[in-house]
Amino acid sequence: MVKRWFGTVIMLCVFCLVACVEDDCCCCDDDFTPIVNPTGSHNGHDWVDLGLPSGLKWAVCNVGADSPEGYGFYFAWGETSYKNEYKLSEYKYGSAKELTKYCTKSSYGKDGFTDSKVTLDLSDDAARVNWEGSWRMPTKAELDELREHCTWTLTALNNVKGYQVISNTNGNSIFLPAAGYYGGLGLNYTGSFGYYWSASLDSGNPFYAFGLHFSADSTSNATAKNIDRYYGLPVRPVFHQE
Repeated sequence: MVKRWFGTVIMLCVFCLVACVEDDCCCCDDDFTPIVNPTGSHNGHDWVDLGLPSGLKWAVCNVGADSPEGYGFYFAWGETSYKNEYKLSEYKYGSAKELTKYCTKSSYGKDGFTDSKVTLDLSDDAARVNWEGSWRMPTKAELDELREHCTWTLTALNNVKGYQVISNTNGNSIFLPAAGYYGGLGLNYTGSFGYYWSASLDSGNPFYAFGLHFSADSTSNATAKNIDRYYGLPVRPVFHQE
């Protein structure tokens, strides 16, 4: 009787394994998420074509990560190296009322400084400096395009919470992990919230720049959010294929 029961269990396990291979799924893992399949590679980094109206291609990984679910490096806005402290006093381009670059209002600039720059120079773009080639950080408009032309599904990839961002046009997808952000000396809200920089300044309040924000604890939609420039956020690069 024991042998017959054991044999039945073995047969069921074999059937489950075969079904998983044939259906490209895992019947033993309710949280299974399809692996992101790259469309191509540019300058050594994989990208996905999401069929967006602009033709923009999105990277598979964050800067500093080697997998779609990896958090990667964190950058203050306009800085191109990660660091140990993300404090206002350590920010490269000044404090809230003493900005030295990317300032649209004299009341925020040091000694009344303004330069009317509302988009990062490529020399200050963490994606371009770290990945080179044609890679760069997305603009706010390009983050809005990603939100508006894709379906966002709350899920987990290899036990990392985040959103599967699926094209409404061709079904291709990227995964954005809920990597949190750096403020002060600490990493905050990993696994709970996602924050990603854009290259766009908030011209109405130039001590802020726009980023993407979402919660991994609810199905609320991803939004564009203005964020203190000295905070450390991940960067997901983009490029236009020539």
